[in-house]
Amino acid sequence: MRFLILNTDYPEFLHWLYKKHNGLENQPYEEQMRVRNESLFGVADFYSSNLRKFGHEAWDIHANNESIQKTWAKEYGMKVRETSPFIQRWQNTLHQLYGMTDYAPLSYFGSSFRSILRLMGSWFYDILEAQIKYYKPDVLINHAMLEIGSSFLKEIKPYTRLIVGQIASPLPKGTDYRCYDLVISSLPNFVEYFRKEGVRAELHRLAFEPKVLSALEKEERKASISFVGSLSRHHENRIHLLEHLCKHLDVDIWGQGIDSMSERSLVRRCYKGKAWGIEMYRILYNSKITLNHHIGIAESYANNMRLFEATGTGAMLITDWKVNLNEMFEPVREVVAYRNAEECAELVKYYIEHEDERKAIAVAGQRRTLKEHTYYQRMQELIEIIQKYI
Repeated sequence: MRFLILNTDYPEFLHWLYKKHNGLENQPYEEQMRVRNESLFGVADFYSSNLRKFGHEAWDIHANNESIQKTWAKEYGMKVRETSPFIQRWQNTLHQLYGMTDYAPLSYFGSSFRSILRLMGSWFYDILEAQIKYYKPDVLINHAMLEIGSSFLKEIKPYTRLIVGQIASPLPKGTDYRCYDLVISSLPNFVEYFRKEGVRAELHRLAFEPKVLSALEKEERKASISFVGSLSRHHENRIHLLEHLCKHLDVDIWGQGIDSMSERSLVRRCYKGKAWGIEMYRILYNSKITLNHHIGIAESYANNMRLFEATGTGAMLITDWKVNLNEMFEPVREVVAYRNAEECAELVKYYIEHEDERKAIAVAGQRRTLKEHTYYQRMQELIEIIQKYI
């Protein structure tokens, strides 16, 4: 089968990537893709590279990366209209007001309004449409259900056999999901929600990519306790937890969203900055203990990427207790779970003092992840799911 995997990146990550690699925007498409994938941010090429191992064809599209998308268009002979200053200002205003991802605000409006805006010079959907028609995928996997609009997907439906949406983040309001032939999610409550809405849905968990380990330098774990994650309005309970921990422990906190927090917040004292891709993995790899806390929409279910990123890099993971955690890891032996901020602090103190126990849990957790929770295994599971619906 032919798979086309659509995704978008945080604008701040894109700024970091192109600043780190000066002149990257002038490089050929394949070179920009190589550097993007080697950053190891998000799912990178973890889907496509593992799908190819099963004999399938697969390509990645980073739809809101203006540089890489326009380079593709140029190399494939497509004339791209430049976005007018008016539209650019309009997009920037919407991004500031609603926190939308850059260059994809059109998904929030009907197809007629979006068509008018396309005529005024928006490149986002023009290039994406051309790529879908060029690659002719059997399966289109959309990781950006918030940014890539349903009306657009309805238009390109004749050019693919199966449109699959993937989501485990806050659900877009007012979205028409009927354009999707299937939705996959790592959250059981999301799977149940979509099925109730009449949309076919399947559980598909997140994972760890073992090749990340070859990009990490082997050195003694330096940080005692780390936390890497977002600090947004969707993470109120997480922020309360971190406030408590910062009051009682020395925690290194990394992530985005610090600017929205009070100047008096204790989290600011522990905050070290943002960490993208390989930098995030290095922090986990060099931590004795790393902490995890799920977003509110997860409800009572364990599901996030940090479960597998932390254990995969060999750090001991202390995570919030969830009803299905034991389906992925054996609590106490492979990971440790807390039920409140006070218990979390006590567990951290205990395992910092009991190094042999901490190391044993870290080793067991990594062994479990590398055995059962890799993207190779997830792609095998995904192929089996797809074959049921295509």
